[in-house]
Amino acid sequence: MEAKSVVIGVEGMTCNSCVQTIEEHIGKMNGVHHIEVSLEDKNAVVIYDSKVQSPAVLREAIHDMGFDAALADSNPQPVLLDTIFLTIPTQSALTSKQICGALLKNKGIVDVKMSADQKTAVVTFISSVTNGKQIIHMVPGVDLSISAPEVAPGAGEDASWPQASSVVLRLRVEGMSCHSCTSTIEGKIGKLQGIQRIKVSLDNQEAAVVYQPHLITAEEIKQQIEAAGFTASSKKQPRPLKLSAIELERLRNAPLKGAELAPKENSTGNDTQTVVFRIDGMHCRSCVLNIQSTVSALPSVTSVVVSLEKKSAVINYNPNLIGIDVLRKAIEAVSPGTFKVSLPDEGENVALLPTLASPLKLSPPASRDAGQPLTQVVVINIEGMTCNSCVQSIEGVLSRKAGVKSVHVSLANCNGTIEYDPLQTSPEDLRSSIEDMGFDASLSEAELPVAMAQPSPPLRLESQKSEPPSRASPAHLAGQEAKTISKCYIQVTGMTCASCVANIERNLRREDGIHSILVALMAGKAEVRYNPAVIHPSAIAELIRELGFGATVMENYGEGDGILELVVRGMTCASCVHKIESTLMKTNGVLYCSVALATNKAHIKYDPEIIGPRDVIQVIKDLGFTTSLVKKDRSASHLDHKQEIRQWKRSFVVSLVFCIPVMGLMIYMMVMDSRLSDAHAHHNMSDEELEALHSSMALEYQLLPGLSVMNFLSFLLCVPVQIFGGWHFYIQAYKALKHKTANMDVLIVLATSIAFVYSFVILLVAMAEKAKVNPVTFFDTPPMLFVFISLGRWLEHVAKGKTSEALARLISLQATEATIVTLGPDNVLLSEEQVDVELVQRGDVVKVVPGGKFPVDGRVIEGHSMVDESLITGEAMPVTKKPGNTVIAGSINQNGSLLISATHVGADTTLSQIVKLVEEAQTSKAPIQQFADKLSGYFVPCIVAVSVVTLLAWIIIGFVDFEIVEKYFLGYNKSISAAEVIIRFAFQASITVLCIACPCSLGLATPTAVMVGTGVGAQNGILIKGGEPLEMAHKVKVVVFDKTGTITHGTPEVTQVKFLVEGNQLPHNKMLAIVGTAESNSEHPLGVAITKYCKKELDSETLGTCTDFQVVPGCGISCKVTNIEALLYRKNKMVEENNIKNVTLVKIEENTDESVQPALIIDAELPTAMTSQKYSVLIGNREWMNRNCLLVKNEVDRAMTEHERRGRTAVLAAVDGVLCGLIAIADTVKPEAELAVYTLKSMGLEVVLMTGDNSKTARSIASQVGITKVFAEVLPSHKVAKVKQLQDEGKRVAMVGDGINDSPALAMANVGIAIGTGTDVAIEAADVVLIKDDLMDVVASIDLSRKTVKRIRINFVFALIYNLIGVPIAAGVFLPIGLVLQPWMGSAAMAASSVSVVLSSLLLKMYQKPSSEKLEFRARGQMRHKSPSEISVHVGIDETGTGSPKLSLMDRIINYSRASINSLFSDKRSVNSVVLNEPDKHSLLVGDFGEDDDTAL
Repeated sequence: MEAKSVVIGVEGMTCNSCVQTIEEHIGKMNGVHHIEVSLEDKNAVVIYDSKVQSPAVLREAIHDMGFDAALADSNPQPVLLDTIFLTIPTQSALTSKQICGALLKNKGIVDVKMSADQKTAVVTFISSVTNGKQIIHMVPGVDLSISAPEVAPGAGEDASWPQASSVVLRLRVEGMSCHSCTSTIEGKIGKLQGIQRIKVSLDNQEAAVVYQPHLITAEEIKQQIEAAGFTASSKKQPRPLKLSAIELERLRNAPLKGAELAPKENSTGNDTQTVVFRIDGMHCRSCVLNIQSTVSALPSVTSVVVSLEKKSAVINYNPNLIGIDVLRKAIEAVSPGTFKVSLPDEGENVALLPTLASPLKLSPPASRDAGQPLTQVVVINIEGMTCNSCVQSIEGVLSRKAGVKSVHVSLANCNGTIEYDPLQTSPEDLRSSIEDMGFDASLSEAELPVAMAQPSPPLRLESQKSEPPSRASPAHLAGQEAKTISKCYIQVTGMTCASCVANIERNLRREDGIHSILVALMAGKAEVRYNPAVIHPSAIAELIRELGFGATVMENYGEGDGILELVVRGMTCASCVHKIESTLMKTNGVLYCSVALATNKAHIKYDPEIIGPRDVIQVIKDLGFTTSLVKKDRSASHLDHKQEIRQWKRSFVVSLVFCIPVMGLMIYMMVMDSRLSDAHAHHNMSDEELEALHSSMALEYQLLPGLSVMNFLSFLLCVPVQIFGGWHFYIQAYKALKHKTANMDVLIVLATSIAFVYSFVILLVAMAEKAKVNPVTFFDTPPMLFVFISLGRWLEHVAKGKTSEALARLISLQATEATIVTLGPDNVLLSEEQVDVELVQRGDVVKVVPGGKFPVDGRVIEGHSMVDESLITGEAMPVTKKPGNTVIAGSINQNGSLLISATHVGADTTLSQIVKLVEEAQTSKAPIQQFADKLSGYFVPCIVAVSVVTLLAWIIIGFVDFEIVEKYFLGYNKSISAAEVIIRFAFQASITVLCIACPCSLGLATPTAVMVGTGVGAQNGILIKGGEPLEMAHKVKVVVFDKTGTITHGTPEVTQVKFLVEGNQLPHNKMLAIVGTAESNSEHPLGVAITKYCKKELDSETLGTCTDFQVVPGCGISCKVTNIEALLYRKNKMVEENNIKNVTLVKIEENTDESVQPALIIDAELPTAMTSQKYSVLIGNREWMNRNCLLVKNEVDRAMTEHERRGRTAVLAAVDGVLCGLIAIADTVKPEAELAVYTLKSMGLEVVLMTGDNSKTARSIASQVGITKVFAEVLPSHKVAKVKQLQDEGKRVAMVGDGINDSPALAMANVGIAIGTGTDVAIEAADVVLIKDDLMDVVASIDLSRKTVKRIRINFVFALIYNLIGVPIAAGVFLPIGLVLQPWMGSAAMAASSVSVVLSSLLLKMYQKPSSEKLEFRARGQMRHKSPSEISVHVGIDETGTGSPKLSLMDRIINYSRASINSLFSDKRSVNSVVLNEPDKHSLLVGDFGEDDDTAL
C-alpha cells in the first residue's frame, strides 16, 4: 500500500461548522487516513491510500457537498511511513488474523504483517496520524507490547534492528542483455517494502538482495523479477548471516544499547573504527560486489569499500557490536568461499589507506563538522552513451549510492551533474562507479559547493522529490523544474486510419503525467511529452497496448530530429570558429556545435522543442557570416542504376576492343583449317605435305620454337581483357568464396581462369620442348566470354533502372523550397520568406501559390482551391480544399492561393512514408524468390561438379574410342597429336558447361517482376507491402468486406424527408431551419446528419438559436428554437436575387436600386424579427411522440416500417404540437460497391459481408450490393475468430476494412486490404493499402497480383528450361546428332537468358487496371439486387444461418438485447482493448425505436 498526501483548495466555507462537516464526511470515506481542513488557508490536506482513492474522487466528494474544490497540486506527495514491532501475547483471545483486521480498521494504519511464528506483528503506520502508544491500545482485550523501538523515519540503514534480522538472497536472473535490464530490476525491486539493498550483475547473470524476511519473502522477490520479464531462480537457499552465540547475545542487546548510545554518537561520532583487510582470490567486479553486499549487511558496519586492484577491503564498523574476527570470517564465507582474508602489516596498512580516502560512510549526517559545506555538485564527462536507456541506467545506479542527493545525466551534452555529500562519497568514487558500468568517465575541472538549507539523510531519489519546496535553493529548483518534462518516441503498430490516431491521442491525454502527444500515422510512431516523476515510457507504451495497438519504446530515436549540417562562408581564422561555436553553445536549445574551418562546415545538434533550424541560421547570420544548408541528394539516383550501367558499359567496351581482333584471328584460322581439310580430301596430299603446308601459313609461323604468331597475338590480346575486363568478376568471386558461398561470378572466373591458365601452361610446355607443331590454345575464350557477360549485365542494369521508375517518380514529387509567412492578428500577412524545405518546422504557416507543390503535410487555415493529388492517391479528379482540410506533401495546388499550417515535416510526411513503404516492398522477398535464392546456392557447386564430370568423361571416352572425338571435333587435322585433341575437346566441353549455366536468370525471375508490380501498383494508388502479399493475393478464395466505411460511406446521411403538413401551414424551408437548429446541439451521429442536411438545403453555415435542449436516450430530444426568421429572410433574398439575375431585359440602375433597398429593410426589421417567435420542437421515434401525446397516423407508421425494413432509421419531427415531418436516415452504400462485388464473384471469389450492425441493416445493405452471405452483429474481437474460422475451412481469406476496428482481422487475414482516403493510409495491419476510397481497387489489387504471379512463373519457366537444355548440350550429350557448342556460344546464350527474363518482367509495365466502364458494360443486365430470401444471415459468432428475414419472437429479443448490451459496453473503457470492444463506427440499430438503445438524437 502507498499513502499519499494531497492539498485540495476549498472555496465557499464560512465557519467552523463547514470545516467539521467536510472533515466528518471525507474522513469516513474508505481509504482516507486523515483530513485536516483550514478555514484561513481555504484548503484541505488529505492523507489517503492511493490504491483505494484518487485526488479527483476526493475533490469530487467535496464538490458534491456544495463547496468549490480544486486540486492545488496535480502531483500527490508520498507520505513517510514508520514501522513498529508488536509482540502478541501467547494466551490471546483473538487469532492473529483478527488482530490484523482490528488494527487495519484504524485510521493511520497502512499495513500489518505477521511473522512466521505468529508471535510478532510488523505494523506500518503514518506517524502524523497515530503513534506507537495509541497502536498498542487499538485492539480491545489484547495486551500488545512494543518489541522493538520505532524506526525513525528516514533512518533506513542506520537502524540496527532491521539490519539484525536481514537475510541475503542470491538469485540467478536469466534474460538480461544490457545495463538497462539491470537498472530495471534494481529500480523495481529496490522500491519494494522490506528491501534494503540490491545489486544485479550483468556479467554473472545474478542478483544479490538484502531484505527483511518479516516484511517480504524470497518468493515475492522472485515473482516481482519475473513480472519485469526475466527468469529468476534461487542459487542457494537464502541464508541468515552466520553469527556465533556470543554475537547473537550482543545483537539481542544491541537495539537498547544503540538507543542509549544515540545521544553520545551524535555528540562525538567517534564510536566507529576502521579496519583494512587484505583479500586474495578476487577475480572480477562480481567478487567485489559480492563481498560489499554481504559485509555491508552485517550489523553495525557503516561502510565498506573493496578494491580489486589493491586486493583490499576498508571496513568502518562499531567495535561494541562486532569484532574483527567475525568480519574476517564473514568475508571468507562469501560465495564461492575461496577468499583468503588477512590483516596486512603496518607499512602495508598505511599504503592501502590513502588510496581509499573516501569510503562510502553511512554515519549519521548530524556528526558532520559545522564548517563543512553540506553538499557539493560535480560534473562528470561520460562517453559511450547511445540512448536514453544508458541515461536511465546511470541515473538509476548512481541515485542508489550512499551520499548521492540527485543525478541528472544529459545524453546530448555527454555529461552527468551529480549533487553529493562529500563526507559520504567523492567525485573519484562516482567516476569509477560509472566506469564499472562500461562507460568512459572523466572529471570536469571544477566542483561547485552548493549550500543546502538543512542537512538531509541519504535517501533515494524518489524521497528527494517529495520534500517541500522550501528545502532546496532556487538554483537547484530551477534545474529540477527543467527536468520535469521529458520526451519519448513510441513505435505504434496496428493503426490503420485517422480514427486510430484520434483514439490514441484522446485516451492518452487523459492520463496523469502526460503533457502532450502527437501521433504520426504513416511513420507509425507517437511523440509523447511526459513528466518522468509521474509516468515512464514503458508505462505509456502499456497504455497504448491496452487500447489494442502494438507499442514499443524507441530507445535511440529522436536524436536525428535536431541535427543540422550547414555550410558557413566568411570564416578566416580559428577566432571566427570560436566565435560561432561559443555564441551557439550559449543559445538556449543548442546542445552541441562543431565548426570546421578547413571544410567551412558546421555540425549542430539542437532540441527541436526549443529552437528551430532557421533560428540557428539566423544566429550565425547575425554574427556576420553567410550560411546555407548542405545540399542533400533528393534525386532517386540510387535507384536508376546509372553507376552500374556506366561500369558495365566500360567493361563491355574494353572487352570488345580486344575481342574483335581475337574473333578475326579465330575466324581466319577456322577458314584456313576448312580449306586444308578440303585440299586433303580432294588432292590426296600426304600427311607430311599437309603438315608442311599448315606450318607455312603466316599465323602458324614460329617466332620461337613452340610459339606461333597466332598464339602470341592471342596471348597479348587476352591478358588485358583478363585483367581489366575481368577485374570486377575476380573481386566479386573472391568476396563470395570468402563468405563460403558460390555465385555467378565464381562460375565465370572459373571458366576464364581455367581456359587462360590451361592455354598458358600448354604454351610453356611446347616452348620448353621446342615443339615443331604449334599447340592449340583457348586464348580466344576469355575475351569472348567477358564480352557477352558484360553486354548481358549492362542490358540487365538498364532494364532494372526502368523497373524503379515508379519509385523515382514518387521521390521527384518532393518540393525543394517552401514559402513561410508570418501572420498578424486576423490572419493579416506581415512577411514572407523563401526557405529550403528542410528548414520548415512543425507549426509553420506555409503559403502555396497556384501551380505550386505542397512542401509538407498540413492543415488549410485560409483560402479555397482545387488540389491535384493524382500522383499520390491515383485520384484523377482534383480535390476541393478549404479551411480545416488536410493536404499531402507532393500534391499540386491548382487555382487558389492557400495558407497551410505544417503538421508533419521532413521524413514524417505522407509522401516520405509512401516512398519508404514502396522501397521496403521492392526489396522484400516473395516466398517463391526465397526458393530461387536457395536453388542458386546449390546451383553453382552442382555446375562445377557437372563440369568436372564432363572433363573426365570426355578424356576417358576419347582414349577408349578416339573416332567419336575425331569425327565431331571441328577443325581436326592430323598434325595435332590424338592426346592433345582429346584433352582440348574435354576442356572445351567442361568450360562451355561453366559458361552456359546461369543462376542469374533464376535469381532475377522474381525480384524484377515484384519491383515492376509494386511500382505499377503505387502508380495506380495501390500500395503493396512486398513480395509476399503480392504473391498471396492470387491464392485468395474468399473476400470479406467490413460494412461500415467500406461497403458504405461510414457516416449516416439523410436519404428522404417527407413533409406531413401543407406548405402554407409551415413552409418547407422553415421546417428544415427549425429541425436543423434543434439538432445542432446534438452530438449523436443521426442528429449531426440532420443538421448537415438542413445546412446544405438552406445553403447556410449558421442556423437559429436552440434553448432548453433535453435528450432522452433511446427516444429523442425536445427543445425551444428561436431566431430563424433572419436565416429564412436571407434565403428568400438569395432566391429573389437569383431570379433578378436571370431576367435579362432589366436596367442596371434598377437592379442596383432594388439590391440596395432591401438592405435597409433588413436592418430595420431584424431586431423585431429576432424576438418574434419561439417554436417548441420534438424530434424522435414513435414512443417519444406517444409520450408527448402526439398521435402517429397509420400511413406515417407504414412509411416508417418500410424505411426500417430497408435498413434505414426513421425519425419524426413535431413543431408546436403538430407532427410535420418524417426524416429517413441511412448509412448509404458506395456507388461502386455493387460492381466491385459482381466483378469479384465473376473472378471466381466468394464474397462475404461482416458487420457489427444488426441483421436487418446488414441484410438490406447486402441485398443492395449483391452479397448473399452475411455475418451480422459480430463484435470486433469476434471478427478475428470469423476470419480464422474461414481459414480453418482451408480457404485463403482477404479482409477489406477501413480499419476503425478491423485492424486485428486485417492482420489475421492472409491478405489484409485497408481502404484509406487521402492521408489515411493504413500502415501496419494491412498488407495492401488502397490510397483511394474506391472499392474497384480491391478488384485491381487481386488482378495485379494474378498478372504478376503469372509473369513470375513465365520467368521461371524461361530460366529453368534454358538451364535444363543448355547444360546437357554444352556437356556434349547431343554430340551424336552433331550439336556442339563453343564456349563463346555458351556465354552469349547465358547473357541472352538474363536479359530475356528482365524484358519479360518489364512487360508488366503495360498493365492497365480494369476500368469501371468496361466492367459495367460487361456486367450490363446481369447485376441485380438480391431478394431477402437469397441472403443467408449469420448472427454473432455462431454459424446458424437464417435464410428468411422472418425471425421468431425469441430470436428478436436475443438480437435486440445483444445489440443493446453491445451499445451499452461500447463506451466503457476495457483494460484489455478499447478498440476491440467498440461496435462499428455508428451502429444504426433499427427496428422499433422503443427497443433501440443507440438512437438518442
